[in-house]
Parts: sequence; structure tokens; C-alpha cells
Amino acid sequence: MAVTITAVKARQIFDSRGNPTVEAVSNVNAIIGPALIGKDPTEQTAIDNFMVQQLDGTQNEWGWCKQKLGANAILAVSLAVCKAGAEVKNIPLYKHIANLAGNKKLVLPVPAFNVINGGSHAGNKLAMQEFMILPVGASSFKEAMKMGVEVYHHLKSVIKKKYGQDATNVGDEGGFAPNIQENKEGLELLKTAIEKAGYTGKVVIGMDVAASEFYGTDKTYDLNFKAENNDGSQKISGDALKDLYKSFACEYPIVSIEDPFDQDDWEHYAKMTKEIGEKVQIVGDDLLVTNPKRVEKAIKEKTCNALLLKVNQIGSVTESIEAVRMSKKAGWGVMASHRSGETEDTFIADLSVGLATGQIKTGAPCRSERLAKYNQLLRIEEELGADAVYAGASFRAPVEPY
Repeated sequence: MAVTITAVKARQIFDSRGNPTVEAVSNVNAIIGPALIGKDPTEQTAIDNFMVQQLDGTQNEWGWCKQKLGANAILAVSLAVCKAGAEVKNIPLYKHIANLAGNKKLVLPVPAFNVINGGSHAGNKLAMQEFMILPVGASSFKEAMKMGVEVYHHLKSVIKKKYGQDATNVGDEGGFAPNIQENKEGLELLKTAIEKAGYTGKVVIGMDVAASEFYGTDKTYDLNFKAENNDGSQKISGDALKDLYKSFACEYPIVSIEDPFDQDDWEHYAKMTKEIGEKVQIVGDDLLVTNPKRVEKAIKEKTCNALLLKVNQIGSVTESIEAVRMSKKAGWGVMASHRSGETEDTFIADLSVGLATGQIKTGAPCRSERLAKYNQLLRIEEELGADAVYAGASFRAPVEPY
């Protein structure tokens, strides 16, 4: 006899910034919940499609847009159904997700720790939003955590010595935000910390530029956008910005650059992917918003070569699986991602293993809502035992497309 859903209850909780999360609680309790009673929680695809296409039914040029019920309400239920489905089948959540996707090989992802903050996340002059370290040279996730934590602690010491004690206060994602004047300075700090920890060649660098934040109506990129007295002297063209990234990639061990251009600057994304895409993965976040239709366009036009997977952007487990499947089939990398405002929920840790994304970014190894995900990955690795595989140097293509 099939196990069915008997009740669905939503509750508003608060995230790491003190903001309420599932704002559309009444939509879950009054509309979605009653409509799901009697359904089988192992039927993830059917339930997700029912919520998105029938209960909500709103569409725009990019597909189902969830304007009636809200993506956060639908997603909360989709994640709960997924967890319930795993319970019914009596298997771990990551294994259930792998089965839903048709993925045969579980992989522990390379963590991308956001250790230096700039952009809109920090009060310094740094235009680019995140500077990350990726322990690709580790032999296991456990060792990757050790490497990441050691580099993080060395970075703290380097920053304290150069900028003073105040500069080691942490931001929303646990990274430091010292009073850096320019982007190269941030890369230099990372290079030094990696050297001091003894991991040169084993720990590499990633960036999330969030370039939409400093793209102007005049189609230039203003690297001085946060200055009070901005004279516009640091405005550069898309081509000049592309060349700046290329110079960074020559000088530093950069393997990943996310959102290097504005979300609608398809032209410069494509140019950069063509020129350095083999050496450096070009990740679309604002560009793609985990939307299968935007992913399809980017694959066709060779706009980027990696997906930032944010389940909250697309709004259901089924659509997330589809976006990942499309990306992998195109030979892209996939990086599972948290939000800047987070809760202690660990779903994305299981998701990254189940979908074999090969990469995950969920902040620095600091602040418990960030560590909750990393600690869950440690548990999963331990549970898998001899079957545990760490993506390591193969982080861009850890498995065959499924």
C-alpha cells in the first residue's frame, strides 16, 4: 500500500540576516497543502509539475514563473516532499535525489569557500563580490575541509597583520572584508595565505564578480562604483574587463569566474568563454538564474560553460534536476550554491552529492549556517565509506552526463 501525504504545514522562520524566509506561508497552508493530501511523496516529478503548472500556472517568456503562489512557497513544499520521499523509501536524501535524476555515481563536491568579500556584500572599495578558495588537490572531502580551514586561518593572520584587527570581522557569508583598494590586492592576499598554509598548487582560486552590480546604462563597468566621490575614471568597456580577467588568470591560479559581466551582456560572456573557457570555467548565475530556458539559450550561443545551481531561483527539485541534466549534457560544470541570507537547512549538501555537481559554494568555513552544509557533507562521506568519491581536479566534469 502506497504511503500518502496526510498533512502539509508551513511555518515562517528567520534566516542568518534576521529576515523571514517562507513569506508565502498562507499559500502553503491554505492552497498547496490541501491539494497535496492523498498524494504519494515519492512521486516528486508529478507533485512538482502539479504545483507549478496546475496550482500556480503562471508563465512568462522564460517559462513557468510562479507569480501566483511564489517560488519560495512552492520550493519549500518541493524540498519537504523530497525529504519525505527519501523517508518513505528508507534511503538517504542524497541517494533519493540521485535516483530521481537517474544519476548512478555519487560524488562529494569540491567546496568553494568565499573567504574575501567585496561588491555589495562589503563596505570596502572592492568592486568584485567574492574571492574563493577551492581545495582541488585534496584526496577526500575531509581533507578539503582541512585545507580550506587552514588557508582561512592563515588568511586571517595575513589580513590582521596588514590591515589591523577590525579587518578580520566577517561578513554575511563568513568571509573577511578588509579595506582593499583594488581587486588584485584580494588575489594577492589569497596567494599569500595559500603559500603560508603550504598548499600552493593544491588550493586554487575562484571569483564571483557579480558584475551586474556595477554595469551602467552607458554599457560600461565601473570598478569604482562604491566610492563616495566617484569621478567615473575607472569605467571600462566589456572588452577591457574581459582582458583584465585574462590577466588575472595568467598571474593567479584562477579556475572559476562567476558572473563576469552583466546578466544581459551575452556578447562579452561568449567572447570570454571562447577565449579562456578551457582553462577557466565561466559560471552563469544572474545570467541564467537556474532557468532551463536561459540555460538552453546559453548552451546554444556558447555564452558560458558552467551553471550556478540555486534551487530557490528555479523553485522546485524537478526543475533543478532538469537544469543540471541539460548543463551536464552540454559538457558544462555545475556549482551548487547557497544564498547570502541562509538558514541551517542542509538540503543543498545532499543535492550536490545526489546530482554529482562536483562543486558547492556555501560560504567560508565560519558561521554555523554555512558550516551546517559542510558538516553534512562530512557525514555523507563517512556514511559512503569506501564508496566515497571526491571530485577533486575533475570538479568540472565529475561524472558522465545522465
